Amino acid sequence: MVERGNKMTRQANIIYVNGPVVKANHMEDFMVREMVMVGEKKLIGEIISLEKGLGTIQVYEETSGLRIGEKVQGTERPLSLKLGPGIIGNIFDGIERPLSKIYEKGFKFIPEGMGLVSIDERKSWDVEIMVKPGNILKPGRIFANVQETSMVVHKIMVPPGIKGKVVSAVKSGSYTISDTLAVLNEDGKKCELKMCQEWPIRQPRPVAQRMPIEKLLVTGQRVIDTFFPLAKGGTAGIPGGFGTGKTITQHQLAKWSDADIIVYIGCGERGNEMTEVLEDFPKLKDPNTNNPLMDRTVLIANTSNMPVAAREASIYTGITIAEYFRDMGYNVAVMADSTSRWAEALREIAGRLEEMPAEEGYPAYLASRLAEFYERAGYFKNLNGTEGSITVIGAVSPAGGDFSEPVTQSTKRIVGAFLALDRELAHARHFPSINWLSSYSGYISMLRDWFKQNIASDMIKLRSKMMKILQEENKLMDIVKLVGEDVLPDDQRVILEIARIIKIGYLQQNAYHPQDFYTDLPRQYSMLKVIGKLYDRAYSCVKKGIPLSKIKNEKLFSDIIMMKYNAAKEKSKLFPELINRIDHYYDSIESMYKEGRINES
Repeated sequence: MVERGNKMTRQANIIYVNGPVVKANHMEDFMVREMVMVGEKKLIGEIISLEKGLGTIQVYEETSGLRIGEKVQGTERPLSLKLGPGIIGNIFDGIERPLSKIYEKGFKFIPEGMGLVSIDERKSWDVEIMVKPGNILKPGRIFANVQETSMVVHKIMVPPGIKGKVVSAVKSGSYTISDTLAVLNEDGKKCELKMCQEWPIRQPRPVAQRMPIEKLLVTGQRVIDTFFPLAKGGTAGIPGGFGTGKTITQHQLAKWSDADIIVYIGCGERGNEMTEVLEDFPKLKDPNTNNPLMDRTVLIANTSNMPVAAREASIYTGITIAEYFRDMGYNVAVMADSTSRWAEALREIAGRLEEMPAEEGYPAYLASRLAEFYERAGYFKNLNGTEGSITVIGAVSPAGGDFSEPVTQSTKRIVGAFLALDRELAHARHFPSINWLSSYSGYISMLRDWFKQNIASDMIKLRSKMMKILQEENKLMDIVKLVGEDVLPDDQRVILEIARIIKIGYLQQNAYHPQDFYTDLPRQYSMLKVIGKLYDRAYSCVKKGIPLSKIKNEKLFSDIIMMKYNAAKEKSKLFPELINRIDHYYDSIESMYKEGRINES
């Protein structure tokens, strides 16, 4: 301890440096999880263990040039985020440093020792004050509003753990995030309320109540919304080998899901993928409001060439930002791309800490850390009485596409939906390459009432019918591969034909086609009704003895496959017309069969 005037500054000396892992002695007065400044450059670090005055520090910046004997200074607070206006539309690194602001200063890479810069403290915001002296404020209470973007009203809240009577409050006007907006008094103790607050990234924000999951997260992707639905407040894993479309699938979910806020975490992925997000999102329009998608998006970018310790922190940074907006009453979707790269960072740090490795070198606590992250998802009643949700969708990148590896298996045990991407489907250019036989969603039963109330009472029944056809087709394909399709009876060949329509005409979706990139739920239901009608009439004709050559009308089957490209809202009559064509055609061939003009041969 070094005394400077009346202030005591705790200091320790570095005795060991191994990549992002630093050890220092004389740390008896420090705390585990305390943020520290390491070395002469004041690199940002976090204490992860203490033993008899010897502390182990995880450093979130490049440690090259760090020397034995340099000082470590404490901050007496954990690694925290600054939360306030200026987050939406921004791109941060793994510990919330704004990359665009760093670039504007002339740096192509993040310089060491620049400190924990965060959201802009000099920018002024138009603030609507909603309280006056004499009001009693409780934790989480919304006391001011800021129109942050065209799509997001930033609700300024009383930080958790703070309450009291309003002694003074400013009038509505233009203020910075560091200006005091109101002063509270609780038992003689005064507390200033500002536009921003700080919160530790590893500590979940408090809520009033966890509520049941019962609302669909609409994505506009047919294979997901219909076959493997995601729920607001739910969790999903998207595993897949290289080239199967994990990132594109997450991009589609980020672009078109009906969440109010998107937090996209690029965790250890290639820099060009984050560049694509930055280039695409400002140009894209939200399908519901027609505003730029960046007006509701936050990007956390910790690419593969950035410090590995910051990669480990990046998913906590993202989920903490998501919790902050959830507390305002928003539905937030978190895209983590990918949790495998995060797990690899965990493995590298554990190796440098000389911890005992478990399966495939990952630390023994891998599964519990994954569970801690996904468990912060949910549908909640907030402290201020509003309701909000966090949906977490994590991509998994198993080496060699091996789903038996630890990260995939641990994720599968935790998440509520598992969207397994298939390499064979990807090579066949079938996207999204979600395998309908190895994927599942545990939210179907929870969402049954939602589908009945918002879409149709038979939506789940239709989905089950289509899944049964696909499962039957999978069994029949084993026979077809051995002896060919011609040996199958006509009733089984009909199943193969309808399964082909389901796969090509419904499950396959073109992310770049102006009509096909997004399908709303009423259109999804109408498409399923058409396919279901075709199956019922064709199968009925087969059972009556009508040959498949007459049942399969190439023009009709082709038009049904192509309906996804022609089913714009202004062409809503397309589906009734297709159903009428199906009925007219099969009525006519049934009539001809009864009259003897079609025989079984």
